[in-house]
Amino acid sequence: MVSLCVTTLETEAVRQLTDHPVGGSTGYRSWRDCATAALPARWTGNAREGFAGKRDEIMHFNLRKAAVVSVLPLLGGALAVGATALPASAQTFQDTALQAFNLTQPTTTTGAVVNGVASGTGKGSTLSFTAPSGEVFTTPSFTAGTTDASLTTHTATSLVLTSGGTVTGSGKLTFTIASASSAVGCSATETVMVSESGGALGESATPPSTTTETVTVSVFNNNTNGTVEFSATVIPASCPVTFSESNLPPGLTSGNPLVPGSSAPRTGNNFYDGVRYTVTDSLGSTFTGGTFDLYVFGHELTPPPPPPGNFGDEVNPFGNGFDVFQQHQAVNAVIAGWTATQADPATHFLRHAGTVSGAFQFEYAPHGSGTVLCV
Repeated sequence: MVSLCVTTLETEAVRQLTDHPVGGSTGYRSWRDCATAALPARWTGNAREGFAGKRDEIMHFNLRKAAVVSVLPLLGGALAVGATALPASAQTFQDTALQAFNLTQPTTTTGAVVNGVASGTGKGSTLSFTAPSGEVFTTPSFTAGTTDASLTTHTATSLVLTSGGTVTGSGKLTFTIASASSAVGCSATETVMVSESGGALGESATPPSTTTETVTVSVFNNNTNGTVEFSATVIPASCPVTFSESNLPPGLTSGNPLVPGSSAPRTGNNFYDGVRYTVTDSLGSTFTGGTFDLYVFGHELTPPPPPPGNFGDEVNPFGNGFDVFQQHQAVNAVIAGWTATQADPATHFLRHAGTVSGAFQFEYAPHGSGTVLCV
């Protein structure tokens, strides 16, 4: 069952187009009401049966989300749509350029951290720190506090604490992480709160780390290739940094430069706001909290043809199917019963799953892609 309100297309009078099982049309008849009745002849294949004593019915286009039609499963003939419902087709886009604006500077600095590895129990247990490749430890200092541990190894790439007994207590280890290359000026100072329990050593919490480095970020919109390029003034200048972005719109990938992808375009007052970026130095220290807004320029791509079995016409056993009268592509355009033919764009539809079980939407698709106009 479906309730159809018919509105006029050409005049103030409300009219309808009637259909015949042989594919003809009797023209328009005046009608000023909404009807709820059994499925019309072009769906059931019973030409005029069920219409005696009732007003004739007609269907019109509506916006995709507004109309769902219950259809009996009589999908005979080569043009009939397939048995599998097709979800609403997704839009795809090709970006041509990006532009960043309203850039803010980082607000939070976190120094690089090297975590220790605990080994053993009781007397002689250890807590070891190993410098990552290309990095070194400098100026290590251990305050035993209430522990019985000592710094037994302190090379450029390895620090080892070893317990001397089975006491329970706490101490503190500090050291600087630096680049192994004297040409790179990045550094961070880590503080480890060491715990000892019955001789077993460990970290009482995630070690904090600080850095004296500062960064000032700039952004350049490259109008030649449409990318967004980030750069930073770093103190010390010999400390290299990289950039990454988060909270990007779908279709864009983090990087520097940030390059066009397949995100939905937004320009003018409609832009992507609150995109975040992170600056990371060569040791792993990070500078976060900076944001920017983003314009995306581009266009929608023509979607690929629908998969077989979900593109065609709703055809009854007599060969009559949906037909967009005079190929009028607009809301409230008349849908007539007509002889189905593959050559006529007016008979081309996509079938979508309806909002209730057993119901379908038929989206007009004269050239293979949806028009957001549904029966």
